[in-house]
This record gives sequence, structure tokens and C-alpha cells, in this order.
Amino acid sequence: MSLPSGRRTLSVAFALLLTTFGLAVTAPAASADGPGVGSPWVVTLGDSYISGEAGRWAGSSNASSSRADALGPTAYHDNVGGTAEQIARCHRSRSSEAYIGAGVNGLNLACSGARTSTYTDGNGRFKPGLDFYDSEGRKGQALMLQNFAASHNVKMVVVSIGGNDFEFASIVQTCVTDFLTSPSWWPDYCHDDSSVTANFTSSNVATVRARIATAYQNVRQAMRNAGYADGAWTLVVQNYPSPIPNGNGFRYSQSGYTRQSTGGCGFWNADASWANATALPTINGAVTGAIAQAGITNSRTLDLSSAFNGRRLCENTVGLYEERGIASWTSPGAVDQTEWVNQIRTVSTCCANSPYYVQESLHPNYWAQLATRSCVRQAYNGGAPRGGSCRIAGTGLVNGEPRMSLS
Repeated sequence: MSLPSGRRTLSVAFALLLTTFGLAVTAPAASADGPGVGSPWVVTLGDSYISGEAGRWAGSSNASSSRADALGPTAYHDNVGGTAEQIARCHRSRSSEAYIGAGVNGLNLACSGARTSTYTDGNGRFKPGLDFYDSEGRKGQALMLQNFAASHNVKMVVVSIGGNDFEFASIVQTCVTDFLTSPSWWPDYCHDDSSVTANFTSSNVATVRARIATAYQNVRQAMRNAGYADGAWTLVVQNYPSPIPNGNGFRYSQSGYTRQSTGGCGFWNADASWANATALPTINGAVTGAIAQAGITNSRTLDLSSAFNGRRLCENTVGLYEERGIASWTSPGAVDQTEWVNQIRTVSTCCANSPYYVQESLHPNYWAQLATRSCVRQAYNGGAPRGGSCRIAGTGLVNGEPRMSLS
């Protein structure tokens, strides 16, 4: 990964990260008899951490993208014919967690870049929020859910939302920029930058928590409008996983530029530790705290905060394919020795004759998507939804998925 020179170049290079947080086509159509009747469905709503962003890639390689390319160039094609995206850059991948199988159908209505409310990003791309937006054929995710649930038996709705309302992408941009533009003997940390700390003031946290609560209420109202009693379905709220280790858990030194140029994880140790100790718990606290604030009684919580520990980006327990001497993602043991979180990429390392997208940066990849799918299946619990903490439960694959437990 080549290094951009200077803060201004980096600002441009990371512009696309502002859309960082991923609607996928449904599983083969089942009988559509209406609310509470017919084959059961699980529907996912929210942002890129549930849409399947980065779900194309199983691990990382700087030598050859083909080593990690699990789904190929059509990974995010979710229209009926599988030829394109329904909504540009929503990045609903085929590996997303909606498709739990076992007689349960899946629909992915999430969108990379989504916030609690619908908006259009700086590149003119439509980002449906968890609302009832309806204009010129474009709809918010709550309205999409309402329309679908009216003619299908939706038993569980899984939601991931709030990260973009906390300006997650902007925070990542600031942290990596600070890493690349200051020396190890005089580091410029991002965790004390005003643009970052402004997101974590008590007043802003309360504001974002209220937005998330409104989003949950919109989901409940959509289901009520579609003819469901509150007890006829379950809202599963998932929080956000840690994507990078604490400072002492990186396999690359913070001295020099290898941490970003090779690993794609350009954070100072202190910033990485702050992210896990302060930023992530604050965001996750707002995500789960909003459930009570919204007055949602038919809910469960899926705790993903430690789901990828041991397989995180640049963690010293895993490596690139070439570092581990593994041929490709199909090789035995690849799931246990390679990363479950995508590298942070700049325009210079993602977009020129490259299959990567900047917006895939720091997102759960193919392995992680399938791991989370396993936990969602366990949360569905045969139609009696339950909550719990999702964690790695062992090595190897079970029916093509990493071994995970929900406890």
C-alpha cells in the first residue's frame, strides 16, 4: 500500500470513507401469506455493519487480491437478476447475516452509509435511514420493512444503527491521518482532537441516543402498520464489534509506516486502546440504551463487542496470507490464521486498477459476516428469539461458517 504525502492528500484520499457504514436481494421467494402466516422471515436493517460491507473478502493480502476474493465482483449485486445493486453502494453482500437458512428466509434492507434518518451523501448517493421517507420511488428502510412485512411472515428484525450518527468514518479518517502525518517521537493523537471529542460529549451522546430510539420506534411502527402485534415478532438490536486490538496487540510496530503501508491499520497505540476503552463502549451504550428510551418491550440484544477478538485487523494472532504462508481463502486453516476485518485503504490503494473500495475499510469481512450469521441463527433460536454475547468458540468451520457461540 503506497503512502499519500501530506494531510491535504490524505483528506482527499479518505473522502469516500464518509460513506463507511452497507439492501440485499431476498432468499428464494417463499409462500407470502401475510403477517404471522407462512414461512418465517428474518429481516436486517441498518448500516454497513449489517449490510455485508466488505463481505467479498476473506482475509487480506497485499500480494494478490485473488487470495482473499471469496465472492468475486458480483458480491454486492442484489437485484433480481444478480447483475447490479438495487441502490448504488449499499453493498449488501451475499455473505451478510440475514441469510440464516434452516427453513428461515432472509431479506437484507440495510445500506452502507445509513444513518438513523434518510439522506443523500456528498457523492449524490441515496442512503435510506430507518424512517418512512418516500419520494420519487425512493423509500426509507422502515417503509420498506412495512411494505414487505404486510405480505410476509416476519418473525425477527435485526438492526444495526448509530455508528454513522457518531461520525465513525470521520473519526477513522482523523486517526489514520494523525498517524501518517506525525512521527513516533512526537505523535499527534486523534483521541484528543476536538473534531473527535465533540462526538463523545454527554450532550451529543444523548442526542444520538434519542435518534436511535426514534429509529427503533419507527421499526415498531412499521410492523404495527403491517398488521403485527408487538408480541408477534422480535426486535434484535446488535451493537458494534471491536475492529482493531488494543495498542499492545498489534503485530506491526507503531514506529515507521509499516502499520499502515503493510497492515492497513494506521492507528497509534494510544488511539487504538482509546477506541476500545472509550469510543466503542460509548457508541454501544447509546445503541443499547436507546431500547429502553424507545419503550421497546419485544427486544433482545446481540452483543458483538468481542465477537472478532483474536481475528481483528493487524492483531498479532493472525496475518496476511503471505505472512502466514497460506495460498488462499480456501486453504485449510485460513479462517483461523487470517483477519476478519478489512484493511483501511486510501484512494491510492483501492481505486486504481484495484477491486477494493475505500468504504470497505475497517468492516467485518467474509469470515466475520458468516460468523455473525451463525450468531443470528442462534439468536433466532428456532423461532423463540434470545439475546446474548457472540464469541469465537473454536477453530475451523462448521457447515462453512466459523465456530461461534451465543451465551
